[in-house]
Amino acid sequence: MEEEETRRCGSVPRMHLLLLLLLVSAQPGNPELISSHSVQQWAKMLGMELWTYGKYVTRRDELLHRYKEHATVMERSGSGIVQDMARDVKDMMDLKISAVKRIMDAAENTAMSHHDELVLEHDYLNAKLMVPEGEQVPKGGREMVLTPNSHFYNIPVNTSVSSVHVPTNVFDGAPDVMRAIKWSENLDSIFTNNYRMDPSLSWQYFGSSFGFMRQYPALQWKQEPVDLYDCRTRGWYIEAATSAKDVIILVDFSGSMTGMRKEIARHAVTNILDTLSNNDFVNIFTFSEETQELIPCFRDTLVQATLANVRELKGALEELETKDIANFTTALSRAFELLQWAREERYGANCNQAIMLVTDEVPAMYEELFQEYNWKDLPKMPVRMFTYLIGREVPDVERIKWVACANQGYYVHLSTLAEVREQVLQYISVMARPMVLHRTEHPVVWTPVYADVTDPKMTDWLWEMKECAEQKERFESYRRDKEKFDSKEEQDRRFAKKLRRTQDQTSGDLIKYQLMTSVSMPVFDRRENATRVANLLGVAGTDVPIQDILKLLSPHVLGVNGYAFIITNNGFILTHPDLRPVFQDILKPSYNSVDMSEVELMDTENEARDLTDAMKAFRDAVINQSTGTVTLDTRYHFDGMRRSARMRRHYYYTAIPSTPFTLVVSLPDKYGASRVHGVEEIRRSLAEGQNIMSYFKGKNWRVHPDWIFCKYHYDTEHPFDSAEHELLHFLERAQRPGWHWPLRRLFTPPERQQGETAGRGGSGRARTRPPPPSNISPGGKNGKVDKDSYYCDRTLFLSLLFDAKMTEGFSQNFTTNTQDDSEKGLKEHFGITVSFIATHTGLTRWHDFPLGLDPEDATVEGQFSSHHNRATDELWYRRAVEQHMTQPDSFVYSVPHEIGHHNDTLITASHALFLYKNERKAPVAVVGFQFLQSALFNRFMNITSYKCTGPNCKRSCSSLNVACYLLDNHGYIIISKNLQETGHFFGEIQGYVMQTMIDEGIFQRIRIYDYQAVCFKGDGVTSDATPARVKQHILGWFFDWLVSRFFWFYVQSSLQDIWHMSWAFVTEEAYDAYEEDTTESGKPGDRHKRNEGKVLINRTRPQACDQYVDLYQLSARLRTASDKPSRVTSDKKGKSPTNNNRYDAKCNRPFLIEPVDASNMLLVVVDLECEIPFAEMSVIPSEVSYNESLPCHRIRGNILPRKTLGTCINHHPREKEIELCGRANRPLHAWSGLILALLVWLSATG
Repeated sequence: MEEEETRRCGSVPRMHLLLLLLLVSAQPGNPELISSHSVQQWAKMLGMELWTYGKYVTRRDELLHRYKEHATVMERSGSGIVQDMARDVKDMMDLKISAVKRIMDAAENTAMSHHDELVLEHDYLNAKLMVPEGEQVPKGGREMVLTPNSHFYNIPVNTSVSSVHVPTNVFDGAPDVMRAIKWSENLDSIFTNNYRMDPSLSWQYFGSSFGFMRQYPALQWKQEPVDLYDCRTRGWYIEAATSAKDVIILVDFSGSMTGMRKEIARHAVTNILDTLSNNDFVNIFTFSEETQELIPCFRDTLVQATLANVRELKGALEELETKDIANFTTALSRAFELLQWAREERYGANCNQAIMLVTDEVPAMYEELFQEYNWKDLPKMPVRMFTYLIGREVPDVERIKWVACANQGYYVHLSTLAEVREQVLQYISVMARPMVLHRTEHPVVWTPVYADVTDPKMTDWLWEMKECAEQKERFESYRRDKEKFDSKEEQDRRFAKKLRRTQDQTSGDLIKYQLMTSVSMPVFDRRENATRVANLLGVAGTDVPIQDILKLLSPHVLGVNGYAFIITNNGFILTHPDLRPVFQDILKPSYNSVDMSEVELMDTENEARDLTDAMKAFRDAVINQSTGTVTLDTRYHFDGMRRSARMRRHYYYTAIPSTPFTLVVSLPDKYGASRVHGVEEIRRSLAEGQNIMSYFKGKNWRVHPDWIFCKYHYDTEHPFDSAEHELLHFLERAQRPGWHWPLRRLFTPPERQQGETAGRGGSGRARTRPPPPSNISPGGKNGKVDKDSYYCDRTLFLSLLFDAKMTEGFSQNFTTNTQDDSEKGLKEHFGITVSFIATHTGLTRWHDFPLGLDPEDATVEGQFSSHHNRATDELWYRRAVEQHMTQPDSFVYSVPHEIGHHNDTLITASHALFLYKNERKAPVAVVGFQFLQSALFNRFMNITSYKCTGPNCKRSCSSLNVACYLLDNHGYIIISKNLQETGHFFGEIQGYVMQTMIDEGIFQRIRIYDYQAVCFKGDGVTSDATPARVKQHILGWFFDWLVSRFFWFYVQSSLQDIWHMSWAFVTEEAYDAYEEDTTESGKPGDRHKRNEGKVLINRTRPQACDQYVDLYQLSARLRTASDKPSRVTSDKKGKSPTNNNRYDAKCNRPFLIEPVDASNMLLVVVDLECEIPFAEMSVIPSEVSYNESLPCHRIRGNILPRKTLGTCINHHPREKEIELCGRANRPLHAWSGLILALLVWLSATG
């Protein structure tokens, strides 16, 4: 065949070869240069057409004229806004505190009247056994009317009663437990009354020290795959039950602590760690002959018990080995000395201190040591001792028990895994004794942000399940089509897909996790004879959803690109627009300890975590709850961390009184200090005969779904299909006689109701506090909110009406005139689908252009209204406003990222309308349009192919040796001759050209550090599912599976154990693959063995890490140059901002650039005749390498200050009278826990 082809080629006539040589010799020595003048004309013509077209389809000039004629610009006072918002948040939080106090009072009084009652059996509403009507009722269960309620996240609930959740490890048949369940039923009346007085209340609950939780309203408790929830391990319970604490855990890892003792000790430590929160400090020492920190970098210090640090400590427990003989004296001395240092240096929690001793024997009583460190100031002891005796057969109990009793602690004996959690939790009641003895003082505790009932330990388990599902899919794909699976294309596709997924730090369904903070109070046993025991009955609390707080931080008051956030006493975020707690629908490992300095990024070239002095001073002022203001230069990311920019911001901050929180308001420079004012008074409009309902004719309009214009307090009693229907309802009511504006969504707590009036001015949200409106019952403890009562934001409501009047008619058809032909021609050129306007009051209107669509692409109709109804929160709105600051007369153009080639790809263009009055300027609206990318591509090629001008101009974008691109101002491709490159980062396509533009200052590099990133570390376990060892692993898998199931349901709280069980990956699918995969040689698994690296995945474990990414922005001098068609092409020194003069025949600079007029786009023309060096660029984040773990790096010189909580109750003189300080284990209870766990497992797997 090859010889035949050679003969054919060799038969070409010599005349043809001669002609070819003549043609080649006729070409000049160098190819024709691309005309820079032509490139400039292309950019000018394209920009002129788009600008003219955009102004017409958006009615830009007409709208701007209307607003200039009727609206004005006023000052926006950041200081006034932050004070107003802080007051609103405080009012709301006072309401929640008031509700919790009523629960607490009722619980203490009810418990006193039932303390002698003997209850052996009681029928109660068990949340786990409760089912909705119509479903099969389980044994011991109950059918209940449950109705989905939007106020409770559409969960089916019953607001008439509460339900009880009992943890798996708690026996609800015990008399003490049953008696507490019975008397706590009296709290139902308090729950329902609280809800009637404050319809904004979320979940209310009472968590008992026995472990059960009574929650209102009643709901069916579902938690898969297993119920790990125990209220006593949640932050709201622990922080209310005990003041902040420093804890040192001493773990005996001498030679006797082997086998099951080692496992029990490890689980005991793990459960202790689970009871710590952000306000606690901890360290773990292991001791045998020597005493050393569990983690070397935590040497001689206490670390804050954040999720990241606790996770690091738990991970280190897995690698310990037992050896030598235990030296208790050294270990105890080391612990006491470190705690003494913390007291003297005022470091750590500055309140309670405790040593947790985990061992199988204490050889002596160490009185001299206690005398030296803990008994100097009797009866007060600075440190409590809690001892945990490990093992069934122990030589002596008295000594280890005495150690705890002599140091105001508690002793427990742990002989089985089943009793670990219950016994560990005993220390909480002991630490609560001083508070119980004080009796009258009930500290109010606010938690950091957390995700409702989700256990943080679920992160590892959920990630493992994802990897198991991926492994299963790979095996199945391999068995279905081995050739396709082995192909390079398929492997590249899978690699790219996984890379995008693992690098995406912004994805995740946040709705799945309800973020909230909680307020709680301890509930005491107030009986006189109970002081000899100092019983903690439990904790009362209620949730405050973060969404409820955000509603008070009114975005319309802050304006576009302004925002507010709340910081805790630790400097951590309670709420912030850049808080990203979820990745791939899983909670991040350290989602609730994100520091404010990790999201407010300063515009500096410092290395990661190297804070500027200005940032440190700002942070100190915030955590110390000062009031003030500061101006800082910042950099920020947006659009899923694919774009970045710089901005000067003004920060205003003040404390939220009676809470550990500080509110901060951030406003952009220049336009952030002004706001547009325009209202449409309803009464005046009606008097003038105007029909205000006509402003909202048709269906082509939306309002911001999250903004509150007017709303019923009991929104569940007045359901609306949409925010638009709700607005129209109140607009119709506002026209009735007797309408008034009830401004107060919040009410003063009944016990503090006063007829107060407070004026608020200077912030743009002038408000008064009138007496409660007539549809609200009078105040007092019996005061109720009427079901028809409502509240309104009068300024926002009337401003929205004004915008509706100004934009009336936008959605109507265009009128015909003499210029229509050319303008309609522009519409046809660019394939318009929709034009739109969004105002600063949350109103969005649009006008569809169905004639601009190709019939095959009609599916793009209607997409705008469903995806772009959030006005000032839309990306195109925020970008247009920022674009205005450098290019007032321009549109911002963008395409979806990495969209590739699709006929229906849409380009979004937006332009900001600003009002100027007396040197003040403020954005009033953003107009824009969407059009087909394919239409712009055709128009682009027409302009750049046939409009080449200049001497000897023969090359254009239609030439094969010329590549032409339209880039947006962040370097992403809008138009390329290769349609598959649409939406990609230009540096990934033309790395050398992009790098050259960066070096020349055309683009500016902005490095963004992501301190909320998640990296995926190998867990050190490799799969052995190779043919030679499959049979061995089938047996090993079965044994490990059986053991892991036993431990999982037996221990409950140790999810991380499963991580190291090899059963997760040597599964039935691996066995099936082994049986089915045979080759022609008859040797099973030969091919599977060759492709093992492609089929098997590498197991990983998500860990918190720091990442960085270099993003890019077009230089301001280029953006300014492209503002108008009349722009200049050189700076003051005569130098061209494009540097196109460097393009020559020697290919020193193988490309030309030109800003596209009146846009954020850059035209780049690359000469492919030049040899362009390869350069690799990417906008994929990379991990910051510290050569150590992130917690270790942060502890080395990066410890940021925090404010100690004000409430600390750690001593009471009568505590010495309490004799109860420990008890041995109860084998029967342990076995009942095991049996219960096995029963749960059988029901779950059956």
